[in-house]
Amino acid sequence: MDNRSEILEAEYQARFEVNEKYRDSVWKLICSEILSKYIKPNHTVLDLGAGWGEFTRNIKAHKKYSMDLNPECGKRVEGVSQFLQQDCSAPWPIDADSLDIVFTSNFLEHLPDKNLIDKTLSEAYRSLKKGGLIICIGPNIQYLPGLYWDYWDHYTPITGASMAEALSLQKFIVTRRTDRFLPYTMSGGGNPPLLFVSAYLRMPFFWRFFGKQFFVIGKKQ
Repeated sequence: MDNRSEILEAEYQARFEVNEKYRDSVWKLICSEILSKYIKPNHTVLDLGAGWGEFTRNIKAHKKYSMDLNPECGKRVEGVSQFLQQDCSAPWPIDADSLDIVFTSNFLEHLPDKNLIDKTLSEAYRSLKKGGLIICIGPNIQYLPGLYWDYWDHYTPITGASMAEALSLQKFIVTRRTDRFLPYTMSGGGNPPLLFVSAYLRMPFFWRFFGKQFFVIGKKQ
């Protein structure tokens, strides 16, 4: 294992292990309450920056790919997804026009610069079918000017507006832009009861008060 992989594994362990079961339960709700509106059981889906595979395990889809540099991700998605351990800005081993969905959550801000983000989004566009969607969730620095930098591996500040513009520059049609969606993080802090989480997801009125992550969707023309 190279040094970069070792660092990633240590970071994931520190952030995810304490709340592992809770995170998985929250993602099950996010998938059923929100993402199932866009992702159908007959779809082919790629989880970009899959982490410990919470989205991958909980979304219903015909075929799943999980991309991450951390080898631990492969263990977490074994049996439910094809693991792709690689740099996301390098060419993907995915046929053109073959994916229905590319999903990414709390990942793009970890890429060292916007050029790498552009290369990644370009690969997503190439791999998606016509009419396919890229669904992006991530911390909105507009509402997190200081807390955003509390994570050592946050490099690139992104807002809902800049995420939408980045997709547009890669020829995606932006079909949804929500600047306030989920609260910031499940790493540390209190974990509200799952009943409250479910209610929150069903009542967008409250997102404007507690949401600090964007939710942006682009469609391949």
